[in-house]
Amino acid sequence: MIDRPHSLEQIRDTFRAHPGVALSGPRQCGKTTLAGVYAGSETPRTFLDLEKLVDRRRLRTPERTLGAMRGLVVIDEIQRMPALFEILRVLLDRPGPTRFLILGSASPGLVRGVSETLAGRVGLVDLSGFGLHEVGGKTLPALWYRGGFPRSFLASDDETSSIWRTSFVRTFLERDIPQLGITIPSETLRRFWMMIAHYHGQIWNASEFARAIGASEATARRYLDILGGAYMVRVLPPWFENIKKRQVKAPKIYVRDTGLLHTLLDVPSRDGLDGHPKVGASWEGFVIEQLLARLRPSSAFFWATHAGAELDLLLTVKGKRYGFECKYADAPGTTRSMRIALRDLALDHLWVVYPGEDTYELDERLSVLPGSDIPALAATLG
Repeated sequence: MIDRPHSLEQIRDTFRAHPGVALSGPRQCGKTTLAGVYAGSETPRTFLDLEKLVDRRRLRTPERTLGAMRGLVVIDEIQRMPALFEILRVLLDRPGPTRFLILGSASPGLVRGVSETLAGRVGLVDLSGFGLHEVGGKTLPALWYRGGFPRSFLASDDETSSIWRTSFVRTFLERDIPQLGITIPSETLRRFWMMIAHYHGQIWNASEFARAIGASEATARRYLDILGGAYMVRVLPPWFENIKKRQVKAPKIYVRDTGLLHTLLDVPSRDGLDGHPKVGASWEGFVIEQLLARLRPSSAFFWATHAGAELDLLLTVKGKRYGFECKYADAPGTTRSMRIALRDLALDHLWVVYPGEDTYELDERLSVLPGSDIPALAATLG
């Protein structure tokens, strides 16, 4: 088992401020395992898995059953019983030693239930697959190709990893989405998801997607919201401010897990990725996810002007504004776009992240950084 100390610490920190914590993320990303590790040091503790019939039957009288429990209570797959949100609101307002750790598999219903019913009572913690800060920089090629889902990353070989990811895509579309109460034909959502994979790292164009699926722009936006809320797609918003340039105001779209991206693009192997037309976009999405997973900023943006200047990722950390460019190149150098971003966005520093091994300076506030060094940089900034 791979340790996840940063996520464990985030749960501990959130419990210091709230009597309940909601741990959410896609199915199979390791939520149950992480909750088990956290609960292992707690006494007394109770673990309820609402995918098990016996545990659902235990909660036929949920207020009385949960109200009698003490210590840490872990409720897994809570979206299976939405009525629990109202009951938890009452229990969390009651003074006492009971704390609740609730887990949901990429459920928009979980977030909505927390925000509407448990606001101020439950803190939110998002979990994704493994990151470089957990598995080490030396694993970068495997993590990039296979993605961060534990069963995919830890598979015995790339072929086994690919088989698992193919099965995951099918299960997500045919079982997980319907369990959330969403009635969309699985093949329709598959085509939409594959289209996002081919547009990975590009600007969202609702009308173009709507034409492709033969639906309205509102329907295309709804499909995007579903995949975004299910942690399958990242919708990266644009940054725009009052500078004398026409700026892009539509978001960028990415498949969050690069392993799933490569499955949707039918990339057969790590060697096949090297020559694929989307290799640069894949690298960009991978770097962005690694930075966000380790730094956990409250917000993240990209920046682009209609004149061609752009910045892949803009973050504010501890009051300082940092920029990141993702370049799939052997030895990236300075570009006019980088200098414009440094000046117009008043960046404290800009890093160009590439898959090489050497760190070097391009200017006083402009550096080239190997992707494997992302954890060390994030530790310094965070």
